[in-house]
Amino acid sequence: MNLDEIISPIRDEVKIFNDEFRHAVRSRVGIVDTVARYMLRQKGKKIRPLLVLLSAEASGGINRSTYRAATLVELLHTATLIHDDVVDSADTRRGIASINAVWKNKVAVLMGDYLLSRGLLLSLENDEFEFLKICSVAVKRMSEGELLQIQKSRQFNMDESTYFKIISDKTASFMSTCCELGAASSSQDAETIAHFREFGEYLGVAFQIRDDVLDYEGKKGTLGKPIGGDIKERKVTLPLIYAFENAPRQAAASILKLLKKGKRGSRIEEVIDFAQNYGGIDRAHKKAEELVMKARNELEGISWSEAKESLLKLTEFVVERVS
Repeated sequence: MNLDEIISPIRDEVKIFNDEFRHAVRSRVGIVDTVARYMLRQKGKKIRPLLVLLSAEASGGINRSTYRAATLVELLHTATLIHDDVVDSADTRRGIASINAVWKNKVAVLMGDYLLSRGLLLSLENDEFEFLKICSVAVKRMSEGELLQIQKSRQFNMDESTYFKIISDKTASFMSTCCELGAASSSQDAETIAHFREFGEYLGVAFQIRDDVLDYEGKKGTLGKPIGGDIKERKVTLPLIYAFENAPRQAAASILKLLKKGKRGSRIEEVIDFAQNYGGIDRAHKKAEELVMKARNELEGISWSEAKESLLKLTEFVVERVS
């Protein structure tokens, strides 16, 4: 399963979106335009605008409002990534030097602010106030999720319910927003819009669990995501939470001690082996599959279309992806 196959029903529409996004980030101010052009070289999967376009096509059809919604979410998402790179002191983004590495933090922060303002203005100029309301709720949830994760990472007392609260707010909220915006751009039916919103929520949680599992599977040759990145940052994610539940108290205490001390190198392998040996990785993967099934169930009442089929294929991509 690959993204090229998934986007086939909206291939022409994706090209239109790409053109509109490029136009949206342009500026008459020289440095802003230079940074924007550089930013466009950081090619990602663009899962979020794809969700907008596919949800719109599956619920009534893509229109001008849909393209603005897709552009809005990509502007907001890109702004958060730029700010994240500043917070994390990241040197690279999608294979090339990050904006903060090239132009320093001040320019990077202001560029993120610029993209945020462009997204807001795009909706305001077209009187799409409902889009702004939907996105504002998502940004609030994302901020709360990030702050809760910071708090819990310092306390090392993460449990399953808190973990799901964090990833629901931090990751799933925005994917849910993408599907809701797509449906809202092409349908007036509240029930239909709600189904797409819930589809995106389940998909987003599964997506993040898979991302966390990849951090532990990397030692087996998985390409794309750095091995043990979460462990280096001392994040307790679902594979480790489940392993802690299954492991003897002494073994769990030993691993928790390693995390608190921030040991690296060969100790990362020790944490990965712990999660593997006590079933944390397998159980987390099964949880992601359960959530994907819930996402698929949300679309049962939606009429068949190639776009709906692509959304269902996207659920498979989420649990099968290797990067």
